[in-house]
Amino acid sequence: MNLGSLDDFHRLLHDEFNLDLRAHGPGIRLADLPQWDSVLLLQLITLIEEQTGRRLPVRPILEAATIEDIHALVKEQE
Repeated sequence: MNLGSLDDFHRLLHDEFNLDLRAHGPGIRLADLPQWDSVLLLQLITLIEEQTGRRLPVRPILEAATIEDIHALVKEQE
């Protein structure tokens, strides 16, 4: 799957984790998502690495405040 656009990234989160970010609005903090926890974050990192075929720098992702922040980090790795 192409993760180039934020919509594609949101779709991946919805399809894989049943996480509908549209219900919360753009820029919602990860800590404010009811389903969000460290296990989901690790699953997301693994999924992104599988989808892109690239390793991600974990520290910046752990420091990300929003899904948009994570998407921007993925884009930087292209």
